[in-house]
Amino acid sequence: MRLRFSGPVWFWRGPAPFHFVTVPPTEAAVIAEISPVVTYGWGMIPASVTIGATTVTTALWPKDGGYIVPVKKALQDAEALAVDDHVDVILDIDA
Repeated sequence: MRLRFSGPVWFWRGPAPFHFVTVPPTEAAVIAEISPVVTYGWGMIPASVTIGATTVTTALWPKDGGYIVPVKKALQDAEALAVDDHVDVILDIDA
């Protein structure tokens, strides 16, 4: 399954800092429908994410009834991404 959406990169300063893009509600609902067959535990959904010309593998995190996409350091560096940058995301989930 391939989903496309856009949103800002935001920073979460938890015990281990991460950058994320939030999956919009419509796309999150589609993911929730298939989550029982694709999750590997704790609600995590394995996926590939493409921003710009760079694709990385990751896992979506469940948050507040939706999902967030981690923006790995390799992706940040390759695409020169910073907090508040508005990005177009292509999300591939094997369903």
